[in-house]
Amino acid sequence: MNTPLKITKVGNSAGVILPKELLAHLNATVGETLSVVLTPRGIELSAADADFDAQMEAAREVMARRKRALRELAK
Repeated sequence: MNTPLKITKVGNSAGVILPKELLAHLNATVGETLSVVLTPRGIELSAADADFDAQMEAAREVMARRKRALRELAK
C-alpha cells in the first residue's frame, strides 16, 4: 500500500488521518492506541500490545524488589 497521507494541525501538534483500509490492516479501531517504533528505514506503526502495561508493572515490581542484585549484574 502506497497511500500519501496529509499532515494536519491538531492544536500545538500535528496529526495524520489513517484511511479505514490501513486501520483494518492494523486491526485497530478509532480510540485505540498505536505503537510507533523508529527503524533504519523510517517508522513502524502497529497496534499496541494490550498486555504491555501489565507486563511493565510486573517488571517494575521485580526491579524494585531485586534492586541490589540488578545493580551487581549491571557491573
